[in-house]
Amino acid sequence: MSPDDVVRLHRPRRVAVLSVHTSPLDQPGTGDAGGMNVYITQTATRMARRGVAVEVFTRATSSDQPPVAELAPGVLVRHVHAGPYEGLGRHELPAQLCAFTAGVLRAEARHEPGYYDLVHSHYWLSGQVGWLARERWGVPLVHTAHTLAKVKNAALAAGDTPEPRTRVIGEQQVVDEADRLVANTPVEAADLVRLYDAAPDRVRAVPPGVDLELFRPGDRAAARAALGLPGDAVVLAFVGRIQPLKAPDVLLRAAAELLRRGAVPRERLVVLVAGGPSGTGLDAPAALRDLAAELGIAELTRFLPPQPARALAGVYRAADVVAVPSHNESFGLVALEAQACGTPVVAAAVGGLRVAVADGRSGLLVTGHEPAAWAHALETVLRPEVAGRLAGGAVTHAALFSWDRTTDTLLREYAEASLAFRRALLGTEVAV
Repeated sequence: MSPDDVVRLHRPRRVAVLSVHTSPLDQPGTGDAGGMNVYITQTATRMARRGVAVEVFTRATSSDQPPVAELAPGVLVRHVHAGPYEGLGRHELPAQLCAFTAGVLRAEARHEPGYYDLVHSHYWLSGQVGWLARERWGVPLVHTAHTLAKVKNAALAAGDTPEPRTRVIGEQQVVDEADRLVANTPVEAADLVRLYDAAPDRVRAVPPGVDLELFRPGDRAAARAALGLPGDAVVLAFVGRIQPLKAPDVLLRAAAELLRRGAVPRERLVVLVAGGPSGTGLDAPAALRDLAAELGIAELTRFLPPQPARALAGVYRAADVVAVPSHNESFGLVALEAQACGTPVVAAAVGGLRVAVADGRSGLLVTGHEPAAWAHALETVLRPEVAGRLAGGAVTHAALFSWDRTTDTLLREYAEASLAFRRALLGTEVAV
């Protein structure tokens, strides 16, 4: 029987998606909202278009939120009451997992048994809930970590806080219990096996995608005009949450180094930062502005709040280069989105960025975070002959990734996990 037949016979009818600490309705780029939100929104919407109903469970963070909201046709978001609405950081949420789990189980109990066919948990907090739901409902658990504590702790930014032992233990429990572990890249899949002793036959690498209809090349002059930027500016952009992990300070230091070298005329340089404070960055929300002043580039640095996707595409098109200097990334959707818009990327040679960026073809990868090395890479990309070549390569590379491809692969993994789960319960007589 072909893989398509396996998907057709064992594809779930309804999936419970767990996203405890951030909602797909939240604006990416601030707080805990980021690439995971985009991932859940894009895959859930496309699953619904393929006839698979999706219900996303997330923690209620406001009394104004309705119990149930429609994200898209066939996709519901359920707001579960677990702890106070506001003021809880991600590291405080483990204490609310019992309440959250009770809310999830209570929602399922209102239906006939077998209402959900599969659970897909995102991030370790959700995996803890998914593990219990799997046991109660008798359905397979698919888990996506998005980030791993052991990997993050091995590459901490200066002054950043290590992930707690509680998380390390919690991740290990989820790895041990999940029926299928979905990693963003082969690098992450190898980390799961090497650092968490995951069974290799339960780990699959499924790359995220990019919305190729929204993020595509466009008119740079028009994009700059919309942002109030000079047409002849040299625009270096950072997009993402402002926190030590994402290392936006590296771009500012590299920009100051470019000026010191005389590589870019001061009157033409613009450093564009789009995003909001997050994580340990909340402890010093003005730190990046203070750094710009300290480096003498405050008047050259422009800060934008987190941007909705359509406006974000304009930011990418307005930039000569987008910097992604993170200390760790499980993938790096920003890099992919920028490249889809025809903008070369300079990224740290870490984690999934080594997959998201084709070094020398769609952008450049930089080892380490020294300002001099980053200034050299940025200067290289800004050369007209290099910029033109990388811009074309960026579009070509981004076209290899799409959310439709990601969704179809996920559905195949769902079907195979469901088949394996049924075989384990009932024996090998289950039809393939």
